[in-house]
Amino acid sequence: MSITDKQRLVIKVGSALIAPTNSGCSEKYLKNIAQFIHQCRLNDQQVVLVSSGSVAAGRQWFNDPAPSMAIKKAMAAAGQTSMMAMWDRLINLPVAQILLTHADLCDRERYVSIKETINSLLDNGIIPIVNENDTVTSEELKVGDNDNLAAMTAAAVDADAFIMCTDVNGLYDKNPHKFSDATLLKTIDTIDERIYQMAGGAISSTGTGGMQTKIEAAEKATAQGIDTFIVNGFEAHSFHNLLEGQNPGSHFIGYETPMEPSQHWMTHTTKACGEVVIDEDKTGFTDSNEVLTSDDIIAVKGEFSVGDTILLTTDDGTQVAKATANYSSCLLNYIKQEDSSDSSSAIQPQHHSIISKKHLAVLENA
Repeated sequence: MSITDKQRLVIKVGSALIAPTNSGCSEKYLKNIAQFIHQCRLNDQQVVLVSSGSVAAGRQWFNDPAPSMAIKKAMAAAGQTSMMAMWDRLINLPVAQILLTHADLCDRERYVSIKETINSLLDNGIIPIVNENDTVTSEELKVGDNDNLAAMTAAAVDADAFIMCTDVNGLYDKNPHKFSDATLLKTIDTIDERIYQMAGGAISSTGTGGMQTKIEAAEKATAQGIDTFIVNGFEAHSFHNLLEGQNPGSHFIGYETPMEPSQHWMTHTTKACGEVVIDEDKTGFTDSNEVLTSDDIIAVKGEFSVGDTILLTTDDGTQVAKATANYSSCLLNYIKQEDSSDSSSAIQPQHHSIISKKHLAVLENA
C-alpha cells in the first residue's frame, strides 16, 4: 500500500536525527525529512510532525555530564526553541508548536480539544509539530517516548499513515547491528509475541526509545486502521522511495476493521490508576447485564478517584477490561466491607453501577 495514496500523515523524528552528537540541533539529516514534508504538502497531503530532541538540543548550554531531572527539564526548555526554529527554517511553511503530557491525552475533554486544535491547524495549511512537554511533566504524567506519543497523536487525528524514522531500515528478525545475516521484514500483518521478541532495547544513546517502543507504537496505530512504516531516517533514499510509492522499510498493515475511536482511546492511550478484581462469571460485558454490583467485587487495588481509568481483572490475574470508575477506590472499599444485603449501602444496578458500558473497553486477551 503506497504512502502517496494517504491524505493525512504523522511523521515521527527521534533525537538521534535532531541532535546526532547530543550537543545541539543539526541540519545534517533533517533536510531530507523537511523536503519530504514539503513535497507531501505540494501533493495536497496533510502532515503532523512529532519531533523529539529538545533535551539533546539544549544540552550544549549546560556543563553537566550527569544532569539531574531538574537540569534535563531546563535543557528541554532551552532546546525546544532552537529545535522549533530549525524546523521552521527547513520546512519553510507555517508551523505550530504543540507540547503534550500523557495527562492531556488521558483526559477525555483535553484529548478532544487536542484533536480539534490539530484539525484546525491542518485545515488552515499549518503543520503541527508535537513533542512531549518535558519541562513540566513528571514520571507519573509522561508517555516517556515519542514513538508511543506519535502513535497516540496519529490515532487522535485520524491519520491515514504513520511513519517512524529511525537509524535502521526497519524491523529485522534479529539485531542487524550484531548479526550480519539479519533479514528485514518488509510487511507485517500481525503484531504478536514473536514480533516483540525480534525487537531489542534502545538502539541509540541519544533517544529514549528503541525498536521495542516502535513495535508498541505500531500496535497502537494499526489497531486504529493506520498503516505504519518504520524507515531509516538517516538515508535520503528512504524518502525518495516513499514519494515514489515504494516501501523502503517495514510496513505494518492497519486493521481492516479498526477499533472504535473511544475504545481505542481507552485501550491504548489511558493509563490505569488502579485495579478492581471481579468475579470471573461477571466478565461478559457484551450482553445486556452491563452493571457490576458490590457483590461482584473481590478486591480493590491501588488508589483512584471518580473518572479515573481502572483495570478490571479476575482473581487469576487475567486482564479483562479498562473502564472509567464511577466510584473512588476509598468508597468501593467501604462498600465492599458493608453487608451486601443492606440495600442502603449496596451498589444498585443501572443507577449506581461501578462502571458504565459506554466507558468500557474489553481487552483482546480477555
